[in-house]
Amino acid sequence: MVGMMNGNGMGGGFFGFGFIGLLIIAAIILVIVWMMKPNATDKSGSKNSDSLETLKKRLANGEISEEEYDRLKKKLDD
Repeated sequence: MVGMMNGNGMGGGFFGFGFIGLLIIAAIILVIVWMMKPNATDKSGSKNSDSLETLKKRLANGEISEEEYDRLKKKLDD
């Protein structure tokens, strides 16, 4: 009982409450870092732009017709 009152019990000291506090702080930092990462919409926007460039090149090279280009471009925009 005396050990618990002066900080040597389960709730005190470095491996008690202090260690749990460090875990909580680390978890908060990880959540903040995770939230700051680019999300899926940023990646899909870039992918859509790359696809449109490929589509333009195929039209310019005569690989697809203008009708096919318009159809595929419309599909990419959806």
